[in-house]
Amino acid sequence: MKKAAIGSTAPKDVDEYLAGVPEPARTTLNKIRATIRSVVPPEATEGISYGMPAFKYKGPLMGYAAFARHCSLFPMSGSVIEAFQDDLKGYHTSKGTIQFAMDKPLPAALVKKLVKARIAQNELKKQR
Repeated sequence: MKKAAIGSTAPKDVDEYLAGVPEPARTTLNKIRATIRSVVPPEATEGISYGMPAFKYKGPLMGYAAFARHCSLFPMSGSVIEAFQDDLKGYHTSKGTIQFAMDKPLPAALVKKLVKARIAQNELKKQR
């Protein structure tokens, strides 16, 4: 399997992307999607960005994807990962991604905190 996100061709929308993701990753990503959706403002949009599902609100907000051996959340901001490094202990992180097991989504409370932090960043950027 290639190293890129699961799916052989570029999906046209999030539902098509998720339909191509095998279990247990599909259920995990659906939980992540629902958690993000529960926090974003109504005017936030959802689509495919960089070949993966992503939310936009006053700019890129949060993406997520399934890979061969893990799932990832992409906060699209290294400073958010840095700010929540204590909360993210036990997860593999890098400058732009948080990796977690295919069968174990990130805790909803943590995802909500990350999304709220990204919303605040994007709102602050748009005010400048």
